[in-house]
Amino acid sequence: MLKSSTCVAAALTALIATSAAAEGELNLYSSRHYDTDERLYSDFEEATGITINRIEGKADELIARMEAEGANSPADILLTVDTSRLERAKNAGILQTVDSAVLEDRIPANLQDSDNQWFGFSQRGRIIFFDKENVANPPATYADLAKPEYEGLVCIRSSSNTYNQTLLASIITHEGPEAAKAWAEGVVANMARDPQGGDTDQLRGIVSGECDIAVSNTYYYARAIRKDVKGVSADIDAIGWVFPNQDSYGAHMNLSGAGVAANAPNKDNAILFLEYLASDSAQQYFSGGNDEFPAVENVALADSVKALGEFKADDVDLSDVAKNIPAAQKTFNEVGWK
Repeated sequence: MLKSSTCVAAALTALIATSAAAEGELNLYSSRHYDTDERLYSDFEEATGITINRIEGKADELIARMEAEGANSPADILLTVDTSRLERAKNAGILQTVDSAVLEDRIPANLQDSDNQWFGFSQRGRIIFFDKENVANPPATYADLAKPEYEGLVCIRSSSNTYNQTLLASIITHEGPEAAKAWAEGVVANMARDPQGGDTDQLRGIVSGECDIAVSNTYYYARAIRKDVKGVSADIDAIGWVFPNQDSYGAHMNLSGAGVAANAPNKDNAILFLEYLASDSAQQYFSGGNDEFPAVENVALADSVKALGEFKADDVDLSDVAKNIPAAQKTFNEVGWK
């Protein structure tokens, strides 16, 4: 699924080291809200002499802001989560194509935009969790979540959630729109409650007994292994997990990624920052600091992530998945997924 190059890694290290005289600025628009990212930024500043100026907010707000700013936008980089938002930014015309041998070699082709306008730098599996005591035969595939035997057992987020939109878009990509619609209808029929809350709340639903099965991104569970998460960590041994579709296309992975702004005033610094995010040291921060899977192969995993075990990840081209996101939202509306 992933790839790495010792030669390019060495070249990247040298590039960052020799760019210390570059100085200047980098204007970063970011919807990532993780405190551990501070180390990412400070290491880049120290290595390059480039000062990072940050504007933080929700992804949709940042995209709208960049659209409104137009050619006068100070943004150099948009950093956000999930393929759906990255594609939304591309479609809004606020990103530009990047030509970088480092990114081409370090980031797998399926985690890049087909026009190189965005790149994935970390991954999260969207998988199935279950109550070990109450569920003897948990769903083995995404399709299984729609089986009648799981009626009234499933907790999952709303249709407006970008992670769910991308998951359904991937099902459309693999199985076609009719099968995807049937799946969505089945999941709605099996919901234990109306969709509510974030991914951690779906895990809390298992602990509280509101549901026996939940869908969540892996890093929410891994975080509860690494540190205390209220309503989850104390009972984490009661929660089992399944990486779906191991006998077919593998577990769905969504991204945290970035692209260079269409009107970036500091384009060279912006490309250097993306290349830095592909370095081994930055990739380790994604895993160690936020319990994510690196995009680059052979980067050490945090213990909390390693505890989830080995699995087969879906290597579908996420550019193809992104094209089906509008169809996914339409399908959600048609089946009454709130």
